[in-house]
Amino acid sequence: MGKNTIYIVLGVVVVIYLFISMANRRRAKDRKSRKFLEGYQRRKKPEKEDGSN
Repeated sequence: MGKNTIYIVLGVVVVIYLFISMANRRRAKDRKSRKFLEGYQRRKKPEKEDGSN
């Protein structure tokens, strides 16, 4: 081991960080698209009429 060991370790940590951040970004983009919910409409909740206006 020489003087450059710390730089090698830091380089590996940076590469791992970049890999994880890119994977997370890809998952977030997939989650936002949600093509399987295309055309989905929520059921309308019946409005309660209790006369408390």
